[in-house]
Amino acid sequence: MAESSKEYYVGVDLGATKILAGVFDEKLNCLGKAKMSTKSQRGPEAVIERVARCVGDAIDECDLAAKQVRGVGVGAPGASDPESGRVIFAPNLVWENVPLKKSLEKRLEIPVYVENDCNIQTLGVHEKELKGKPRHLVGIFLGTGVGGGLILDGQLYSGFNRTAGEIGHMVIEVGGPKCGCGNKGCFEALASRSAIFRRIQSAVKDGQKTLLTDMLGGDLDDLRSGDLRKAIRRGDKFVEKVVEEAAEYTGIAVANVINLLNPEVVVIGGGLMQALEDEMMAIIIETAHDYAMQGTDKGIDILASQLGDDAGITGAAVLVRRNSK
Repeated sequence: MAESSKEYYVGVDLGATKILAGVFDEKLNCLGKAKMSTKSQRGPEAVIERVARCVGDAIDECDLAAKQVRGVGVGAPGASDPESGRVIFAPNLVWENVPLKKSLEKRLEIPVYVENDCNIQTLGVHEKELKGKPRHLVGIFLGTGVGGGLILDGQLYSGFNRTAGEIGHMVIEVGGPKCGCGNKGCFEALASRSAIFRRIQSAVKDGQKTLLTDMLGGDLDDLRSGDLRKAIRRGDKFVEKVVEEAAEYTGIAVANVINLLNPEVVVIGGGLMQALEDEMMAIIIETAHDYAMQGTDKGIDILASQLGDDAGITGAAVLVRRNSK
């Protein structure tokens, strides 16, 4: 049973496929979680209703009452305005100008704070994993897409139009594969989970042999990041090569970030990294040092995040803690 004198924060990671909510104490220990599918096709109001239910379930899981919670932080995909709490544009949810903060506060009667999901994940890694120490940190998250977050001088940096940190849309290969954003050759189109899966599926259609088809059948519809790891460990040279190339592209992106911003730490997280850290990390580090301008990378740490799926909910709790003091 939780004590009533303590402070509690709820962090929500709102994704295109799932909503994850976690309840945290003042020391950012996670006390309980709830999970729900997003069902974005039902429209914004229905999704916000599901977020409210997921928050309620997480609070209930910890035997708390809503009035014991100081606030709810939400990491939303796409461009968000933290001042108004609106989601300006979230292509994966098909949202435009949605008043997330206002709608959620009406349902929950608890203060709500909204921020971009990758900014939030960066905040979570910075506070929980790195104890808030680095003054300058860049987070890169490899998942379905590729996102980023910037902490400069100890503060989240969101830029002039509040869209800074779109690392996934750095063009790394001019004329490369088409990206969901409309450009060609973006980092996201070369090294995200979707990009790796597309490359493998297209090669299989062209007759490429891989253990993945033995494991999952010819269409590879149920492919997961963990399957790539299994295939590589069983000696699949083709899958190994595709993953290595994605790691090299990631290393080039890290070098670009080092040349441009010179952070103390670059942290790489996300679901793809969680599944393939052993297969990718050494290549990312080596490539980053190869491409960084001589002397710029001295003493910079390039690390894999260990927070995994919890980075988003942890960072959202940090957002509440910062705003409710």
